[in-house]
Amino acid sequence: MIYYISININKTKYYVLGSANLRVRGFMGKIYNGGLTREQFLFYEIRILARLLLEGLSYEDAVKRITDENLFQFPTERMIGSISNACYKRIQALNSNELVELLANGSLEVAKQVNLYAMMKYNRLVWDFMTTVIGEKYRTQDFTLTKTDVSAFFFALREQNEGVATWSETTIQKIKQVLVKSLVECEYLDSTKSETLNPVYLYPELEEVIEGKDQAALCAFNCLR
Repeated sequence: MIYYISININKTKYYVLGSANLRVRGFMGKIYNGGLTREQFLFYEIRILARLLLEGLSYEDAVKRITDENLFQFPTERMIGSISNACYKRIQALNSNELVELLANGSLEVAKQVNLYAMMKYNRLVWDFMTTVIGEKYRTQDFTLTKTDVSAFFFALREQNEGVATWSETTIQKIKQVLVKSLVECEYLDSTKSETLNPVYLYPELEEVIEGKDQAALCAFNCLR
């Protein structure tokens, strides 16, 4: 069962997903973490890694090739290792050969949507943001997304979670930026300054997998049941 806690911040009614959401089948991100500050959207990196894995390379061999050929165009091997690990965990969180194939070889639009779903599956914070902020916007047909909406999400998170409460304002701001940029990448927003949500279209290839695995994610893609 999914349940919501209703709060009001500056006259904005906001819903925070309760812990029952963690019962979603295959969900990996059971604790909140601030890894988004360094991981970002990582579309091109995860696409490269997915392609190498589909070629039959082991994760270790794939990282070696990425490093040897500087496929990520990163300045240090340490950064390559860290980002490769983040991408691999997202791929594992998908738990779907079909989605990894789409991530590697699908159109840009479909692959980016799969990457967003992978972020949701791996990172609890992204899951909660997409289902309780973005999903609620689509459910109520409220196509505004303001800084207040995003700030309300983190305010509630800090109130609910001791770990998040210890995060610095700098960390919070960086994560906010990553979330908004991810929405731009997937065409939810026209730009980082936009406050109008676009009525995104969930591509059938991804919808079929989500519907069979965790329908609670559908609302985040403007697919309402």
